[in-house]
Amino acid sequence: MFEIRYVSEDDASFWFTLDAYLSDQEFRLKVRDSRGYILSAEGRPVGIMRYNLFLDSIPYLTLLYLEESDRGKGFGRQAMLFWEAEMRELGYPMVMTSTNVDEEAQHFYRKLGYLDRGALFLDNTPIAQAQELLLVKVFPSTE
Repeated sequence: MFEIRYVSEDDASFWFTLDAYLSDQEFRLKVRDSRGYILSAEGRPVGIMRYNLFLDSIPYLTLLYLEESDRGKGFGRQAMLFWEAEMRELGYPMVMTSTNVDEEAQHFYRKLGYLDRGALFLDNTPIAQAQELLLVKVFPSTE
């Protein structure tokens, strides 16, 4: 059985085994604002997911990470569908995410209906990395 629930303070030790980028303060904000999730299968945690609001108005998935041994089992897809449904229920007309162009995740997001909509170049900055590909998914209108 696969489950998704909001992250709590009690999840910090597991969370930080998978997320080396989030500060303690930002983790507490994810807990407070219900913008982080624990993904579990058969009663054990297998991954995490978190988001922010891009331009204070567009849900922007900043991390979906599964334990390597739990990849390829459909958990990522289930997590994304859950998150998208929650964002629609909250009234957002679209969502977005990003991934490095040298990572395989872009193909995963495209299979879920995300479209390439831009890029961010961070070379020659303190957080230099490969080009960040921005992906967007617009929800069908219910009107």
